[in-house]
Amino acid sequence: MNPIALLLLAFAMSTDAFAAAIGKGASLKKPQFSEALRMGLIFGSIEAIMPLIGWLMGKSTLAYVETWADWIAFFLLVALGLHMIYAGLKPSSEAAEKPARHSFLKVSLTALGTSIDAMAVGVGLAFIKVNIWIAAGLIGLATTLMVTLGVMIGGAVSSLLGNRAEIFGGFTLIGVGVWILI
Repeated sequence: MNPIALLLLAFAMSTDAFAAAIGKGASLKKPQFSEALRMGLIFGSIEAIMPLIGWLMGKSTLAYVETWADWIAFFLLVALGLHMIYAGLKPSSEAAEKPARHSFLKVSLTALGTSIDAMAVGVGLAFIKVNIWIAAGLIGLATTLMVTLGVMIGGAVSSLLGNRAEIFGGFTLIGVGVWILI
């Protein structure tokens, strides 16, 4: 996979987590950088693990679908992109309570929910030539950075950008899918 496409994929995979982080940051009472970084590391770690799981699942079926690999990756990325756009267009409902910190379990469950698409992308990556360790590392790093930033932005400007970030990420995923197909 082209390095530019890999970077775009990494940041596209982090946009749903970024959107969630803005909401989480907006729901905190004056989030501190240490809390934002903690949440970023939790999200980033989970987001890096999920494409590895998906890649392993995809590799186990590679012999059966190798002829259609590019098309499978394309359809997976387009489907995920459309889902992200749909989710970004839906109105968000965040709780009005303002804790100083979110629990590890709550952050982990949110991270898991936003990383399911990373597992599906990992399945798609199994069908193309890509170093999964680099891809997963970039996805985890991008997510750590984006979530940390998202929590801080959320604390400053509420959740104004959340849906737009997810819509942008959806279009980026569709673009990467088209790029793979071409």
